[in-house]
Amino acid sequence: MKGMLGRIVGMASVLALSANMAAAEGKLSLYNWGEYINPEIVDEFSKEYGVEVTLDTYSTNEEMLARIQAGASGYDLVWPSVHMHDIMQQLGLLQPANPNQMPGWENIDKAALRSHEDPNGDYCLPYAWGAVGVLYNKTLIPELTSWKQFFEYAKANPGKVTMLDDLRETLGVGLIMTGASVNSRDPDEVAKAEAYIMEQKPNIGAFRYDVIPLVTAGDVAAGHYYVGGVLNVLQNPELLGFVIPEEGATMYQEDVCLLANAPNPDNAKLFLQFLMRPEVAARNSERLTNGVVNTAAVDLLPDALKSNPSINPTAEVRAKLQIFEDLGKDLRLYTRAWDRIKTN
Repeated sequence: MKGMLGRIVGMASVLALSANMAAAEGKLSLYNWGEYINPEIVDEFSKEYGVEVTLDTYSTNEEMLARIQAGASGYDLVWPSVHMHDIMQQLGLLQPANPNQMPGWENIDKAALRSHEDPNGDYCLPYAWGAVGVLYNKTLIPELTSWKQFFEYAKANPGKVTMLDDLRETLGVGLIMTGASVNSRDPDEVAKAEAYIMEQKPNIGAFRYDVIPLVTAGDVAAGHYYVGGVLNVLQNPELLGFVIPEEGATMYQEDVCLLANAPNPDNAKLFLQFLMRPEVAARNSERLTNGVVNTAAVDLLPDALKSNPSINPTAEVRAKLQIFEDLGKDLRLYTRAWDRIKTN
């Protein structure tokens, strides 16, 4: 009886949402990573449903969490990475959006349900995934294949490479290069990763995110960067390249989550349903050049994306990609290490 009642309630929720689609109005406030959604689909949603959409951006998971915890209100949807999704759900900052009860859920690759706290998709919608590798200028480095080569070039040309201003990503490279997991909780392993990055620091031009213009102009030869940089590679393939280093790399996945204090939850849920349309997911992925979690969208992608080894790497390369997990109190090991790297 309980199971049947649950199904009836779930069906009623879907029907109610569908019935409100034509009459949607009001506002929707998005809080997302910079340039991490195709603005055309945001405009399309706004026009189709008569909803005024605003978008604010952040640079790191930690920046977003700090702002939400500090009392920032008015946001409906956020895009945390999977480990931050887990943290926010544990902290009671999210509410169930039930995307798994919406039309379109059947197209979501269930392998993308990576959250430990939300294994069935009751809270958040898997959004996109990708590797974090190196964007490089081919006139300065004709071919780049490894982290070893990246750091050797930096040693010979101090200041001509950059790394991300992100404690998990950059220490993650140190952990990979010293043979440890990017989720290590072992103080000795984290210390070795810190020492490795510290050794490279004199040759690193900066820890920063905004590297695409610098690499394109040749001001730096290579930058530690997200696979989204492939969009620039496709636009300028003679000048730019992107590689997932052969030693391995980190990968990311973001989910779209409904905040517990969202002022426009109905419009937020409507937007999640809109994102699950295959044609919308394909157009979004084409703009972002990320891996697709919507299986029905894959056939709608241009061949240049479907066959790109950075966007859709081989099984052998995928096996070397590591995704971050929530470290709980052990994150302090990383925070202290990062503080020492940044200040020394």
